Amino acid sequence: MREKEKREHDMKTGWMIWFCAVSLILGLTGNGLAAHGEKPPDKKAILLVGFGTTVPEAQKALDNMEALTRKAFPETEVRWAYTSGVIRAKLAKEGKKLDSPETAMAKLMDEKFTHVAVLPLHTIPGREYHDLQHNVQLFAQMAGGFRTILVARPLLSSHEDMERVAKAMTAHIPKERKSQDAVLLMGHGSEHHPADAVYMAMNQIFQDLDPNVFVGTVEGHPSLEELLPKLEARKARKIYLMPFMAVAGDHARNDMAGNEPDSWKSILTGKGIACETILKGTAEYPEVAEVWLDHLRAVWSHF
Repeated sequence: MREKEKREHDMKTGWMIWFCAVSLILGLTGNGLAAHGEKPPDKKAILLVGFGTTVPEAQKALDNMEALTRKAFPETEVRWAYTSGVIRAKLAKEGKKLDSPETAMAKLMDEKFTHVAVLPLHTIPGREYHDLQHNVQLFAQMAGGFRTILVARPLLSSHEDMERVAKAMTAHIPKERKSQDAVLLMGHGSEHHPADAVYMAMNQIFQDLDPNVFVGTVEGHPSLEELLPKLEARKARKIYLMPFMAVAGDHARNDMAGNEPDSWKSILTGKGIACETILKGTAEYPEVAEVWLDHLRAVWSHF
């Protein structure tokens, strides 16, 4: 009997040891799995995306946009990215390192940011905007990456946006301007993209506010050539030239206000029309910047 009892006791002891060992292993593993499966704490960032500029004076517009963004979203990480490889290369030679949107997103992902709002400083939803949106969607699909990454709308994304921007720009026309003086705003344009039609729509909205205010484009419609007959019909002897781009960069300083024979200023001056240039990007006007920020707030509300 004693031998049998001893075997039963050894078996019970063995089963107890096995049970405790398995329980311990499962407990440790379970805790590990729970910790591994927990969502990391929210870590949010804003990525401002612009074409970029190498013109120091034009940098004011981007600095203003960043300052307003930081004020609207205090204690939030704010980063920059430039879409232009040419501008990034030029700035790199000056010791200024700017990332592409893709590099900036990769860094944010590597730093474990969970929510990212991308604010493009584009004027219209054209090719560059859609390229950015496409690449952001690719980052959104990466396993183990962002929990949420969203792109805000560009400046002119609705009729309400257009009216707000038109009223803001009209309010910033120099006060000394006489009613018979014309105002011509230079947009970039996107001749081969459907969004180029936004500039035609904006031209009409400005015309409804003030018949002597026009919108033209460098690379789209309406072009200066298309607007010249209308300007001449108004018999304007003076025209105020204003950029209709986020920054008053190369296009504004050369294509619009430059002294080259093919600049808007030179062409108009050649026709006997006096020109006054205002080198200020739309992102420098608080009311216009607020439209971009409202688009950012709309995205942020989904976080």
